[in-house]
Amino acid sequence: MMTRAVFFDRDGVLIDAVVRDRRPYPPRSLDEVRIDPDAATALARLNAAGYRLILITNQPDVARGTLDRSTVEAIHALLRSHLPLDDCFVCYHDDSDHCSCRKPQPGLILRAAEQYDIDVSKSFMVGDRWRDVDAGRAAGCRTIWIDRGYEERLPASPPDARVAGLKEAAERILARS
Repeated sequence: MMTRAVFFDRDGVLIDAVVRDRRPYPPRSLDEVRIDPDAATALARLNAAGYRLILITNQPDVARGTLDRSTVEAIHALLRSHLPLDDCFVCYHDDSDHCSCRKPQPGLILRAAEQYDIDVSKSFMVGDRWRDVDAGRAAGCRTIWIDRGYEERLPASPPDARVAGLKEAAERILARS
């Protein structure tokens, strides 16, 4: 029997994005990481409801040479020590690489779905940017957009839900379970 999952973006969802001029940026070090205060409870509730919990993140600053891969991996190790994540899937490419794993492409979601025998039609993608919503939609997931009011384009496809934060996203998912 296939399982269901919740796929989470990292920055702006599980951890606070560093916002400058209404644009989100990833933390540059472990010292800048602030785990969302609702993350542990929200993820524990989703896990108890039978969802696999998988981080799906673009980290193009590694390809751009402005962030070390070891820093990204240290942030993920910190998250996994505090949150019940089953796995972390990362795209280290930039847009110019034209890869299938960089959101809004669905490659990372589909790779995780294959590895963990996940039914994407019974799964959710939770993100704070248009790329997350579009990747989830392209993969066949239901989508939840945490609207942080960033100064950027909107998702190409409307999300299944638009919420203010991670706690509300988890409540919406649990209400549909």
